[in-house]
Amino acid sequence: MTPPFDFSEKTTAYDLSSPDDIRHFLDVLFRTAIKAADPAFCLPPHLPNPPANGKTVVIGAGKAAAAMASALEQYWGNNTDLSGVVVTRYGHEVPTRKVRVRSASHPVPDAAGIAATREICNAVQNLSANDLVICLISGGGSALLVDPIAPITLDEKQTLNRDLLKSGASISEMNCVRRHISQVKGGKLAALCHPARVMMYAISDVPGDAFLDIASGPTIADPTTCDDALAILQHYNIDTAPSILNVLRNGIGETLKPGDPRLHNVTCHMVATPQMALEAAAKICADHGISAHILGDSIEGEARDVAHVMAGMARQVQKYGQPFHAPCILLSGGETTVTVRGNGRGGRNVEFLMALANILNGQPGIYAIAGDTDGIDGIEEIAGAIITPNTLKRARQKNINIKDQLANNNGHGFFEKLGDSIITGPTLTNVNDFRAILITDPIPL
Repeated sequence: MTPPFDFSEKTTAYDLSSPDDIRHFLDVLFRTAIKAADPAFCLPPHLPNPPANGKTVVIGAGKAAAAMASALEQYWGNNTDLSGVVVTRYGHEVPTRKVRVRSASHPVPDAAGIAATREICNAVQNLSANDLVICLISGGGSALLVDPIAPITLDEKQTLNRDLLKSGASISEMNCVRRHISQVKGGKLAALCHPARVMMYAISDVPGDAFLDIASGPTIADPTTCDDALAILQHYNIDTAPSILNVLRNGIGETLKPGDPRLHNVTCHMVATPQMALEAAAKICADHGISAHILGDSIEGEARDVAHVMAGMARQVQKYGQPFHAPCILLSGGETTVTVRGNGRGGRNVEFLMALANILNGQPGIYAIAGDTDGIDGIEEIAGAIITPNTLKRARQKNINIKDQLANNNGHGFFEKLGDSIITGPTLTNVNDFRAILITDPIPL
């Protein structure tokens, strides 16, 4: 499949009375946000010089892990002491010279993820205080860096992961549970590197940019407990395997806590965040004379609830010029959730857009794009979609009822039939969701 639009930037002004220009402009904003988090662009300024003594081992996990490893190799050149292994999602591999790239399943882990994780653990055995470990972490690492505590089986871990994804739990809540049934999360991977120096570089895909929640914090001290993880499972009524309950109830899965001496030689560095991506998109707006307003980089909640709030804001702008005057763009990021009740092909961004289109009900002069910057909304190889004032009209012409599609959580099916899906392919990065709502003209009172 090929992208439905030409994503090349225009040097002339965009005509906000032209639907084609508007669609192109919204896509440019999305692509700009992705480019701002490209590891080749954002990682090198943060990297240290190679150590004078000792060896350097590169490890990592996430959708951007291979691209980050490649960027590091290119920046360091032919350093003979460089080795290591990273794991990324299937289809997100890039060529490397010295760092081995392994791939595994996301968002539900598989046996390849376990094998890759154990290979990573083996790579950091028997290090000395003179050695350096560079840990490259990005979104998706929670599913890719997987080694459940015995006697938890892979099948049980997979079932729990699916249930968490469907439950409506926040990413922070899901990662709390994941940390406490893992051999490597919650600081445990850094403990394996001790006494070597560990420098962790992260591309954030989580609201608030908390290191602990990116890939469930494999190098980070964790103040949460097994009891906290149990409370989350109980709150969302998740039917949990006895082996998982035993690990949590007996404290076997406890993580490293703040002050643990094995983490004293660990430093953490953020190289790309959702806010940076939003600011890059806002700059494109400014370059074209369009006012842009960043509403927040860490907006959470049910996708449909967020759509209600955003629709209300867009209408307030359009009708009253509050808090901003049209024409303008409302930008936001973060990670919404979807409580799955249907069996359609969905993702949180297309769920948001379907709900937004349904609420706006063809309101003239309001357009929107939403997509996941990794190029994958939900489990589909589709980044997101666009809505326009005629989205519902075109759906009705095709005998598609948007309320039925919402009830079935079938966002990808809905937008695919309209030809409004956004397909990027693997972007090799991830700074979470990107949303842009364009209000072209005020509506006179």
